[in-house]
Amino acid sequence: MQRALRLLDHLAGGGNARNLSETARLLDITRPTLARLLDTLEYERVVERLPEGGGYRLGLRFLGLAATALASRDLLRLAQPVLAGLAAELGLSAYLTVLSGGETLYLLREMPDTPLVSNIRLGSRVAAHLTAPGRMLLAHRPAEARRALLGPEPLAAATGRSVTTHAGLDRLLAEDRARGLAWSRAAYEAGIDACAVAILGGAGEAMAAISVAGPSAQFGTARAAPARVEQALRDAARDLSRLMGGPADGPKDGPMDGSMDGPKDGPAEGSMTDGAGVAATGEGGAA
Repeated sequence: MQRALRLLDHLAGGGNARNLSETARLLDITRPTLARLLDTLEYERVVERLPEGGGYRLGLRFLGLAATALASRDLLRLAQPVLAGLAAELGLSAYLTVLSGGETLYLLREMPDTPLVSNIRLGSRVAAHLTAPGRMLLAHRPAEARRALLGPEPLAAATGRSVTTHAGLDRLLAEDRARGLAWSRAAYEAGIDACAVAILGGAGEAMAAISVAGPSAQFGTARAAPARVEQALRDAARDLSRLMGGPADGPKDGPMDGSMDGPKDGPAEGSMTDGAGVAATGEGGAA
């Protein structure tokens, strides 16, 4: 690994490894080792050959990884004041998350001016289909990709109401994407509700999600009324998506759920409808 990193540093600094013997001497490795490294990195598209025997340069895969890392740093910097604004406006905890394999990874958190007891911490990882932001990220991926990320059935469950089949999850995610956001009602953490929306990148991909969470009773107050929560999240997601080079109109706005209307064809498998008519799922109670 150290040898590969030295080689990549050399190429990033303007070297081309055209002369293998000279490059090996500079990097303090043997010529056969250098040749094997270049073959492996070329196969993985981390480096690519220059035409007419001109040596090597960094490949598209490496550049893509670098661009993603830089974008992630920008996203963290830009998202922090947005999350702080949401927490102050709604009195709820606000989170920034990304998809890491089949898990939701929590990168940022801003706390409100009211106490909130939650198991979700910075760096927490939770099975993606069990969280509201994870569902929004999964909803923007093809069904086959979701299956590969989440693995075989039965899917992990947080409660007896959790969706444990891919077919049931597919129906639920279709509803989430149609609405443009995901609601969760005291499913992953007892007494904690959450709402999430996706952040779109330059290619229209869901690169991250933001969510707010708080005590279930708090969503019945004027400060954190569902319609107000949804509008605040959509506005924040639209702003962040624009800053990250996403679509000018940000994430798609589904029908406003502030009226608490559930899907017309009824809730998806593994979900139930609460007294106000919102799909209250067992697989997304985390922030």
